[in-house]
Amino acid sequence: MRIIGGKLKGLRLNPPTNLPVRPTTDMAKEALFNILNNQITFEGITVLDLFSGTGNISMEFASRGAELVTSVDRSVQCIHYLNDTSRQHKLENIKTFKADVFKYLDMESEQYDLVFADPPYDLNRIPDIPKIVAAKNLLKPDGLLIVEHQSMQNLSQQPGFVEQRKYGHSSFSFFKPVSA
Repeated sequence: MRIIGGKLKGLRLNPPTNLPVRPTTDMAKEALFNILNNQITFEGITVLDLFSGTGNISMEFASRGAELVTSVDRSVQCIHYLNDTSRQHKLENIKTFKADVFKYLDMESEQYDLVFADPPYDLNRIPDIPKIVAAKNLLKPDGLLIVEHQSMQNLSQQPGFVEQRKYGHSSFSFFKPVSA
């Protein structure tokens, strides 16, 4: 795992092997950020990283100049790793929360430029994520929700769906804000 862009480009991340995670592969992450490079300006955006795990995606956004990255995961070990790594590399724009993502979303009222969700692939509530983000109006008007999921899963019927990009067994589904 490595940071592929920004001020920490090339940094290798070596999280403990006992973390309960399935990190986004470098290939998939590189493809995702190539897509995003053509759609958004990273400087100054606000990001909500759900199921943040090792913080790989959070650190990528922070490295590229996001103003604030809010990272949510229920694993205390993952939160400690992300906090320690952020501190070590002076990424002061990452704020972490140890919480169940769905309980966190129930209480969240801030709007974000980008929401990224990388839930466990066997989670049966993956289709709820776009519904909740839309219902709670968590995206700014030009915001973007990205949900990483198994390629065989189809989220095209969820509110705000734009497209799905497949990278082997992993896919990214993209969603825009739903007009009221």
